[in-house]
Amino acid sequence: MFRYADKSSGLLFSSQGLSDLTAKLAKRLRDEVESIDANRLLNTAPADLAAYLAEKYRLDPPALRRDEWSAEESETKIDVSGDQNRWISDRSRPFYVPGQRIDVEVPFDGDPELFYVRPNQFSLSPPRAAVRGRSLLLSFEIPHEQERDVRSETDRSLAEIEQNLSRIRGEADQYNRSLPYEAETAVSNRRARLLTNQGRVAALGIPLKKRAGAPSTYAMPDVRRRIVPTLPPAASVPYEPEPVLDAEHYEHVLSVVQNMVQVMERSPSSFAHMGEEALRDHFLVQLNGQFEGRATGETFNAGGKTDVLLRENGRNVFIAECKFWKGPKHYAETIDQLLGYSSWRDAKTAILVFNRGTSTSTVLDGVRERTEAHQYWKRTVDWKHESGFRYVFHHPGDRNRELTVTVLVFDVPSPSSTG
Repeated sequence: MFRYADKSSGLLFSSQGLSDLTAKLAKRLRDEVESIDANRLLNTAPADLAAYLAEKYRLDPPALRRDEWSAEESETKIDVSGDQNRWISDRSRPFYVPGQRIDVEVPFDGDPELFYVRPNQFSLSPPRAAVRGRSLLLSFEIPHEQERDVRSETDRSLAEIEQNLSRIRGEADQYNRSLPYEAETAVSNRRARLLTNQGRVAALGIPLKKRAGAPSTYAMPDVRRRIVPTLPPAASVPYEPEPVLDAEHYEHVLSVVQNMVQVMERSPSSFAHMGEEALRDHFLVQLNGQFEGRATGETFNAGGKTDVLLRENGRNVFIAECKFWKGPKHYAETIDQLLGYSSWRDAKTAILVFNRGTSTSTVLDGVRERTEAHQYWKRTVDWKHESGFRYVFHHPGDRNRELTVTVLVFDVPSPSSTG
């Protein structure tokens, strides 16, 4: 993080200001994004890269583990030449007397360098202590003929240190909360510029000459502050943009699918005896009414036949699997099936779970637990829905090829409920 604080005086919280430090770290984050090889950046999942940067540049303020403190004492010689209450004939030289040294050691967690950073609110008489590895050391030297209340002095010093750490934590927390947005913005801005540049070059229709010495890989700089996640792996081959279903159209497809709930509610007896294929066909009718017949069922794609496939200009833009709920294990197999069907260009997918006779909350709990335990699950998206979830998976063959999977649970009428 920084290594130029003056530590020789023993003064804590008296080096550079924390606000100056956070500004420098934010700039380093942006500079690192700009320094990453273009293809390396474009081939890395943006969310993964932003998460890596936010973690790398976050601050980790120290927290004292006072319940684990300890003390050690030893005999020593103490130079009292500066003590004006003593008669000393020659103060130009050290004058030693017998004494005792007491060291109070307090372990801590966090970044030791932050003991030297000055919070916005600070004292002109900062506390003194030494940082030794992962411990804070308060030392007291007492001439043999003097009495000192070391415990009171220790408590007072630690109270001052805790007060400064509390101020630093408040400022650091605010900075840390800003990092995800800072990282996402930096990555997004550079990606947008690179893709715009690619578009201009493609419009030329002239083969590009490869620059001599262009990097084929990107080496992550050494991070000495603490252990941090490594830069997400990605290929350094030339990046080729791929067509995907944009978010607005994806939501529209899902809204068409969800409209089937109203159809089933209006005519429950019509759906009470239907199996998976018959129900799927009703969804296809709805989709083809909106997308001019471009939705198909039981279509071969990648590793098998998918239940619902929506194609646009020869590209697969939406894939869905329709399954009755038969327990968590069967649902997990459906995830594998969907990922096996999806080629690298399929970024928007869905699993439609038909529930007949099981408590909806039981199904939703099973979906959540099995999904987040899946080996290719990356994260859960904050998507508010009463009977569904949204997740991001990575393709089995490439962690940077992300697939959005929306899981919707539909309660299907049963024969007994319709009389």
